[in-house]
Amino acid sequence: MPSSSTAVSDSGRPFPSSLWRDGDFRRLWVGQTASQLGEHASLVVLPLFAVLTLDAGAGQLGALRAVGQAPILLLSLFAGAWVDRWRTRTLMVLSDAGRALALGAAAVAGLLGGLGLPALLVVAFAVGALSVFFDVAYQASSVRLVRRDQLVRANSALEGSRSAAQIGGPALGGALVSVLSAPVAAASAAVFFALSFLSIRRIGRRESIPEHPEHPEHPERAPRVWRRIHEGLRFVAGDTSLRTVCLASAAFQFFFAAVMTVYLLFLPRDLHLSGTAVGLALAATGPGALLGSLLAARLPGRFGHGAVLVTAAVLGDGVFLFVPALHGSSAVTVPALLTVNFVFGTFSQLVNVTIMAVRQTVTPDGMQGRAAATINFVGMGLTPLGSLLGGFVAEAWGTRTSLLVTAVGMLLSPALMALSPLARLGRTLPAPRQTPVPSAAVTRLGQGDPRRLSLRCPRRTAGRRRGSP
Repeated sequence: MPSSSTAVSDSGRPFPSSLWRDGDFRRLWVGQTASQLGEHASLVVLPLFAVLTLDAGAGQLGALRAVGQAPILLLSLFAGAWVDRWRTRTLMVLSDAGRALALGAAAVAGLLGGLGLPALLVVAFAVGALSVFFDVAYQASSVRLVRRDQLVRANSALEGSRSAAQIGGPALGGALVSVLSAPVAAASAAVFFALSFLSIRRIGRRESIPEHPEHPEHPERAPRVWRRIHEGLRFVAGDTSLRTVCLASAAFQFFFAAVMTVYLLFLPRDLHLSGTAVGLALAATGPGALLGSLLAARLPGRFGHGAVLVTAAVLGDGVFLFVPALHGSSAVTVPALLTVNFVFGTFSQLVNVTIMAVRQTVTPDGMQGRAAATINFVGMGLTPLGSLLGGFVAEAWGTRTSLLVTAVGMLLSPALMALSPLARLGRTLPAPRQTPVPSAAVTRLGQGDPRRLSLRCPRRTAGRRRGSP
């Protein structure tokens, strides 16, 4: 392995010895931070506009959230296949441009008095679809842009910016909807996406796109997208750790979507909180997530990845059981909600970072985009149904009872992890599992030429990925 002072990228440009001296990584980090701020602001702006301005009911709010989350189910697998074939920079700048245009159009329509629920549904779907591509792309981008020994710090910086966005995004969105107007709030999110576009498009390093194993001698002959999707599904299904991550994530995301639908009704209607107070309460997850990121750098290596995952999931998910018991004035409820969201943010981020370390460590380079997209597809594909369930039970049982039932359902996720081999992961994560060589590829390459077969399964993958996300 080249030393840090002499390592170069595939384009011939040297990798800086310090991560923060790398101008391309700084541009990625700035762009991803701005994009996350815009995304988290829009996740609050659109539902609050529907509830506070359009007087949307529980069913309409559930439908709005479901439409915004439907692209996860419809597009995640395609996004993963394209990320493993395209440059992540291209996908990220196109996603930013599209989201800025969609929210900018919503702002103009709102100022002209034409931003109704149908328009909100269109905007929510467009923003959700483009966010799927951006999120898959940025998770794969750090693997291509930085050295292996810098991946831990790179992921920590990117996750830290996401945590910071959880602080500023909801608070900014809620405050702007309450103090100014929904069109101004939508315009502010569009500005963040525009800033992300300007930063990421300045990344100059040419990415190393993994070769396609079906045609290692002719990478331009790419396999069909459905075949690449099938390879990603098969890879994740064949790995015990990744398969368990999918199931546990699906259980969590389904019930969490239901909880949040009821939660966004419960806060303004039952507890009579303003949009600013709602945004402040939701923003408390951000400082908690920052703490969770710091804990994730130490706890798994000390107590084991499996023990940390199960314990953190129980604490983070279980804290929502206290929310239905809240009554009284905002002077009492707001501090309690801040505490609940802080605890949830801390342990949820601890789970997220640890899961990312597991996924990136056991996955070879050429499968990173598809593995991330497959987990997103399985894990978050049920969120639209969860949102619809939340709206349905809130109308049928009331918000307080619905919150309790859906919060209990969230505990299914740590139960699945506790009963699986994932709970037995120790302090050191296993090396990546090599993907099998198709028989046709063996015939083309020549069974007696191990140098040519090494194009399919590079030796460096196993040696350098052990113990690093």
